[in-house]
Amino acid sequence: MTKIKLCGLSRDCDIETANKLKPDFIGFVFAAKSKRRVTHLQAAELKSKLDPEIKAVGVFLDDDLDMVASMLNLGIVDVVQLHGTEDEEYLAKLRTITDKPIIKAFVIRSEDDVKRAEESSADYVLLDGGKGEGKAFDWSLLKEIKRPFFLAGGLNTENVAAAVKSLRPFAVDVSTGVETDGVKDTEKMTAFVAEVRKEDL
Repeated sequence: MTKIKLCGLSRDCDIETANKLKPDFIGFVFAAKSKRRVTHLQAAELKSKLDPEIKAVGVFLDDDLDMVASMLNLGIVDVVQLHGTEDEEYLAKLRTITDKPIIKAFVIRSEDDVKRAEESSADYVLLDGGKGEGKAFDWSLLKEIKRPFFLAGGLNTENVAAAVKSLRPFAVDVSTGVETDGVKDTEKMTAFVAEVRKEDL
């Protein structure tokens, strides 16, 4: 079964929809420049309303190690997603202060980018076309990839079934593709999840 991550949730109604749809992961974005950014207090409040079977992922962009670790260790997020220039040294230091899973995001523009992702020591890698802009990339670059991955970038209800069928990713990650006018759209979220699960039947 392809796992599902609904990213960039920021309102109570987003959490209510997630609790009904039961994705495997939801994402809280802490990156300062993101239009989907939530504060630590907002994330804690939203997490308190989230079905405990759904893992909350914190999306960080070149943030202070201690701050990232504190979010994990306080239980505000269950998994960390690093979406900046964090290197292997950063990952190694993070592992000394938390035992929670780490997802490292890679922007894929060439086979070299795929190779870097394959060599990452992160628990999971996320392959994206940008940094949260909803850009797709050339999926043919993934034909030789050897490790499981989260597929992100430009996914929506129209193309996610084809992505699951052709690439068999470990998980699919969506944010922009389930929004209308910059906010999460319950109908689009519902349709997206249905498309993924239909392909898995």
